[in-house]
Amino acid sequence: MLTASAVKKFAKACGADICRIGSMDGWEGAPKQMDPRYIFPDAKRIIGLGFRIPRGYLRGIEEGTFFSVYEFMGYSGMNWRYMPHVLRQVVCFIEDHGYEAVPLPNWDAFSHEGYTDYRHPRTDRPFASRPVAPGLPAPDVTISFRVAAVVSNLGEIGWSKMILTPEFGPMVRVVFLITEAELECDPPIPPGTLCDRCKCCARMCSGNAIPEDKSVKFKVGDMTVEHCDLDLARCSNAYSGGVRKYNPFWNPDYQLPEEKFMNQYLSPEYYGSPRGNGGPCPHIMHARNNPAIEGARGCIRACYAHLEAQGKLTHKFYKPFKRHKEWKMD
Repeated sequence: MLTASAVKKFAKACGADICRIGSMDGWEGAPKQMDPRYIFPDAKRIIGLGFRIPRGYLRGIEEGTFFSVYEFMGYSGMNWRYMPHVLRQVVCFIEDHGYEAVPLPNWDAFSHEGYTDYRHPRTDRPFASRPVAPGLPAPDVTISFRVAAVVSNLGEIGWSKMILTPEFGPMVRVVFLITEAELECDPPIPPGTLCDRCKCCARMCSGNAIPEDKSVKFKVGDMTVEHCDLDLARCSNAYSGGVRKYNPFWNPDYQLPEEKFMNQYLSPEYYGSPRGNGGPCPHIMHARNNPAIEGARGCIRACYAHLEAQGKLTHKFYKPFKRHKEWKMD
């Protein structure tokens, strides 16, 4: 007989740092286009797998000396290589025990939007696909990973809109799978368990993408979840180095009105046109897709340091993450 403890033990042996389980009933009330019960109507459980972002991946950005490892090993490398490999093994393990399982990897599905919990900022067109039968959503159904983290009891959503886990705070990436195996569920992590609404994420965000006074609220089961109304354009531009005082790759001879392009998603003024051919740091833009230069200054690094200082994280270190005054370009 397949048990929750067996699944968790196997998932961690394969490389997941966290494995928690929730009921598919938690999706009640979700928009049809984001409801995974349409993907697998017989599914009874959603399993969340959490993968830590090692602190060392961000140490070079903290010091201002080594930026590339976070993007390649802590972001795209995890989403596109490491996590899908582990996810497949867990799916196969469950199916070896006679129960079907559907993987939900952390990449864009074949949806027109490209995003799951907000409309794409450059278009308001409907989905490009059509339902295959009356009453069904259009393919691909694409879940909100933030909501999935709550439903699977993996973590809570902080003010910054980041997933926070008791082990690693916001230094985590996640994937999910849904299965017909009726495994024992974990207890929920109520809102406020980790995030105390200090809003240091908002104050430290270099792009001012996290408002302190604008939020989004919704229900997940009996819980009311609230997070900031994130400005996607400013977040994306800051993330890729759009604030020059936190971007050592910015050509100091390149003049660009900061506010004008920061408010435009994928601005050709900043990224160049065609994208990656021009802009203030063209060698970076040409080599990568949205390089992670800013290093999640507010939503990950400041939040993590705050949670660590409060003693809320179960994964401990001998020394704190924040060790000296932050650098800033002239």
